[in-house]
Amino acid sequence: MSAEAPRGAARIEARFAALKAAGRAGFVAYVTAGDPDYETSSRILAGLPAAGADVIELGMAFTDPMADGPAIQVASQRALKAGITLRRTLQMVREFRRSDRETPIVLMGYYNPIYRFGVDAFLAAAAEAGVDGLIVVDLPPEEDDELCLPAMAAGLSFIRLATPTTDDKRLPKVLSNTSGFVYYVSYTGITGAQQADEAAAGEAVARLRRHTRLPIAVGFGIRTPAQVAAIARVADAAVVGTALVDRVAGALADGGDAAASVLGLVAELAAGVAGARTTEPAT
Repeated sequence: MSAEAPRGAARIEARFAALKAAGRAGFVAYVTAGDPDYETSSRILAGLPAAGADVIELGMAFTDPMADGPAIQVASQRALKAGITLRRTLQMVREFRRSDRETPIVLMGYYNPIYRFGVDAFLAAAAEAGVDGLIVVDLPPEEDDELCLPAMAAGLSFIRLATPTTDDKRLPKVLSNTSGFVYYVSYTGITGAQQADEAAAGEAVARLRRHTRLPIAVGFGIRTPAQVAAIARVADAAVVGTALVDRVAGALADGGDAAASVLGLVAELAAGVAGARTTEPAT
């Protein structure tokens, strides 16, 4: 990796700065590492930027993904059955970085696999592989010493979730060590269970902006280009995961090409973001 290329937290910052300069929101694509197998998952990962993903959220497969709905739970099971591990997930990122030094990759998952790997060893390996940030949904701010602060010291962003139940009293604590961007969960519950309420999301983003200058991405319940466009008009990025994971399952069921199906949908969704200009381009 060249010395000039941004990495870690700087890569996320650079990407959102570029999006702001272009006057548009970003598209964040979630896929589960190793789903449905290492080769297909690697093809999907490699093709995401060209299809229109501005940021990649790469799920770390886990046996008990408590914040995720049935689709992503099954995706984790498929990946684990096919032999994915945390080390192989990092290898996937390492291979991606051989040809792409600009697209941010955020690992999303749970603390147990990281704890078993060893925090210091994991952070060193993640930074070396080319990971830029972490979303670890089962570590609250009260546990920042466990992973958040060490991650930031290692040059990685630690991205926190805010939800409809995160009130103004709780927000400062949630945001205290958040970096990269804030991920707003559009409804209370598991992924893929409901449809995002665009009006409520807009109000929530406006409230969050009173507490932070970080970019705000909105996820959960966003499946169509129209929904993506609506979110892109009020937030700095729209996140789609379950709809992409469903494409993998659908391809497996009908014997189709999972990578082509996922990337085709990414292109459709990214077009929705591109058509929803939210700000005037920076001059």
